[in-house]
Amino acid sequence: MKIHEKYIKRCLELAKNGLGTTRPNPMVGCVIVSGDLIIGEGYTSPFGGNHAEVNAINAVIDKSLLVKSTLYVSLEPCNHYGKTPPCSELIVKSKIPKIVVGCVDPFDAVSGKGIEKLKKNRCEVVLGVLEEECIALNKRFFTFHTKKRPYIVLKWAETKDGFIRPSSKRKEVSPIWITNAYSRQLVHKMRAEEQAIIVGTTTVVDDNPKLNTRDWQGESPIRLVLDANLRIPKNFNVLDGSVKTIVFTEKKKEDAENLMYKRIDFSTAIAQQICAILYELEIQSIFIEGGTQTLQTFIDANLWDEAKIFVGDVTFTKGLKAPSIIGEETSRQNVLSDTLKIIKNSHC
Repeated sequence: MKIHEKYIKRCLELAKNGLGTTRPNPMVGCVIVSGDLIIGEGYTSPFGGNHAEVNAINAVIDKSLLVKSTLYVSLEPCNHYGKTPPCSELIVKSKIPKIVVGCVDPFDAVSGKGIEKLKKNRCEVVLGVLEEECIALNKRFFTFHTKKRPYIVLKWAETKDGFIRPSSKRKEVSPIWITNAYSRQLVHKMRAEEQAIIVGTTTVVDDNPKLNTRDWQGESPIRLVLDANLRIPKNFNVLDGSVKTIVFTEKKKEDAENLMYKRIDFSTAIAQQICAILYELEIQSIFIEGGTQTLQTFIDANLWDEAKIFVGDVTFTKGLKAPSIIGEETSRQNVLSDTLKIIKNSHC
């Protein structure tokens, strides 16, 4: 089993190369071993491209070695036609005799069917190697398919004395920075890892944010904006059409290019309504950046999976308090003068 774990760990390392590019497909890594030598490796290409198993098999120079090799893969090979043919079919066609699988795919079109196809074709299949690690890698994908909602990441910056904004009114419309430039760049990296980003009306009106990934290479997330009464000025960044944007409102409004309006009832179960709509739109993860009311709405509904909290090296003395949250702190790191805490929801 130890040797299996060694190669599944390598699969997990490879799979991470697909972060933010494979969705709605999961990130998968694959290693092909002959004797004690890796003869092929691959990970899932950006959506529409080859899956990990195909890339790994294609990487094998001497295909005659496949008939006496073992294929390691972090997630069950697919057995259906999507953008590409089934991976299980290619594995069988390549006459690979043994397959070691990290975890079963939760997607209904795949779940168990890929493994069944391999076994029916006399392949030896080993299941559940580093299963927890393999599931954790695709936490967004698993949450979407098992809980029927997006994976939800909360993020905010607070001062050392626990405030998210100062109390004084400002004339200018621009962000107030609590954290340093390195933390802000890290936030842009986090944005690129999630499919959508959500903010409330107050945050937009006060800060006029772009909500893009200008400080990090990666695709900007879909912008989600809560604006019950359509108060956001038309010339603000979130309505500029540069990035796909969805506005949740109580008003009727016609869609425009790259701009969609979804009506919800702001008097009840806001978070639940948003999650239901995002599930229908096949949005697998959201990054909630603020403000306090929006964050607390999801916290109170217990609709969150992890929180990323930056604590800056500043104090406000008074102002708007940061959200109140209870969870398990899983990590803490310094970003120069700032501190980043990761909190996991153990009860969602």
